[in-house]
Amino acid sequence: MSALTEAVGTGRSLIGTRRTPAGGHARAKAEASKPAWRLAVRAFSRDRMAVLSLVVLVVVALAAIFAPLLTSYSPVAGDPVNRLAGVGTDGHFLGLDGQGRDIWTRLLYGGRNSLLVAVIPVLVVFPLALMIGLFAGFRRSRAGEVTMRVLDVLFAFPLVLLAIALSAVLGAGLGNVMLAIGITLVPYMARVAYTATVQESSKDYVEAARAYGANPLLLMFRELMPNVVVQLLVYATTLCGLMIVVASGLSFLGVGVIPPTPDWGIMTADGKNVLLEGIYHVATIPGLLILVVSLAFSLVGDGIRDALDPRKQTS
Repeated sequence: MSALTEAVGTGRSLIGTRRTPAGGHARAKAEASKPAWRLAVRAFSRDRMAVLSLVVLVVVALAAIFAPLLTSYSPVAGDPVNRLAGVGTDGHFLGLDGQGRDIWTRLLYGGRNSLLVAVIPVLVVFPLALMIGLFAGFRRSRAGEVTMRVLDVLFAFPLVLLAIALSAVLGAGLGNVMLAIGITLVPYMARVAYTATVQESSKDYVEAARAYGANPLLLMFRELMPNVVVQLLVYATTLCGLMIVVASGLSFLGVGVIPPTPDWGIMTADGKNVLLEGIYHVATIPGLLILVVSLAFSLVGDGIRDALDPRKQTS
């Protein structure tokens, strides 16, 4: 049995202790015999909003991946004659932007860049932040404390402003935007991993392992890390939603993805120029998509958090 399974099964996970359900001891015993991942999946499936949000994310990702199959138009070439055509235009059901480019096509191709900028930095920073938090929180050495204090200095700068400043220094471009976002995420994710490690280190199962003479590295990676990963995973999922907004905001301000490369933030910026003319669809459609996708990430993160709660797995 893995450490994570043991953690969930014995109630020593991050979220609390397992309680006997109202159905009685027989039901509790049957539930406890099931694999932890199966209980988590079942608990997640009961959260309708989380399931719906996951479906939305999968559909958006698949649409971005298979964009060439879903549209025959170019994301950068336009039709100046029909520029700013409204929703429902023949052959362009979401209309055209200020340069006559098909909005549906730019949404599909722009989803590739928007999702990459939001997800890739989180995935890259995840293991780095995990290791920093684990070593600093478990060893409690001077080097670990100095590292956390240095990272705490970055908390003096709001995440968005720090991302804008780094993007302005590094320059516009997809790679530089991901680098800037990744740097801003390190202190936030490392702090979550550090706090989770400190909390887990004081629990009975860790003290028992220490008393038994467990190797410190084995204790940290086999016992502590699975429970810390769970907390960091939930936080990282919600961060992806925030990064969708941050990345789009950088592109909106002109320090993100370089035009004419399609991006949801660039599309919104293009649309703001014609809002005063009473043309709303150019900015509104990508803006709503940013809202829906970022909210979907947050709801999926909430669903994962609840699904890993032993009390909700058996309810």
